[in-house]
Amino acid sequence: MNLLEVKNISKSFGDLQVLKDISLSVSESEVISILGPSGSGKSTFLRCLSMLEQIDGGSISYCGEEAVSSANGYPVYAGKKKLREIQGTFGLVFQNFNLFPHYSVLKNIWDAPVHVQKRNKSEVMTEAKELLDKMGLGDKGDYYPYQLSGGQQQRAAIARALAMKPKMLFFDEPTSALDPELTAEILKVLKELAAEKMTMVIVTHEIEFARSVSDRVVFMDGGVIVEQGSPKDVIDNPKNERTKTFLRKMQAEE
Repeated sequence: MNLLEVKNISKSFGDLQVLKDISLSVSESEVISILGPSGSGKSTFLRCLSMLEQIDGGSISYCGEEAVSSANGYPVYAGKKKLREIQGTFGLVFQNFNLFPHYSVLKNIWDAPVHVQKRNKSEVMTEAKELLDKMGLGDKGDYYPYQLSGGQQQRAAIARALAMKPKMLFFDEPTSALDPELTAEILKVLKELAAEKMTMVIVTHEIEFARSVSDRVVFMDGGVIVEQGSPKDVIDNPKNERTKTFLRKMQAEE
């Protein structure tokens, strides 16, 4: 079953069209990496999928439920209650962590499941501690975000997203704020999640990571999906000239 179905979405900021008629489906347990140059629309696409930005046209469905439908060429969003339910199916991990600075690491993780999802606090606390252990942060629950390294903050952010029990996770350049050593920590966590069959859509500039962990690679440029397929097809044997140029540039910088 497709967990996510995106059809013909478009998005503009003023006169600048950032997304042009994009369609994509994501099936259960699939890991998709989205590559592309800066300004290609990757992060905006993710923000539209996670409802942080409103689309100008097209439709988005999660688990068969329409979050946004299209009527007379205009997008129509589901009602608040329905949207809240749909938003519970996915989690989003930002490049700059977005942890609450005035909450301890543990509270960052248990707060939303208790207050938003109205789940049992002692149950959630147990799960939160297990997630911290899983992320190698078992002894950091009482710390505050500023006391953690960037890699630790990002792992805490991943634990926070997982605490909501989403069906899929979105990652927006999860390693771009980190140095190479910390980047390796986060890529290891993402590989473990992939091995556990977590459905993920990852905007990344890490070509080797995309090659090793993705079921499918999507290359975006100029607000459109230029090419998509297996890592072997897109990274090792790209067909489109724009993809080839981008990969050559990225490999020259490594």
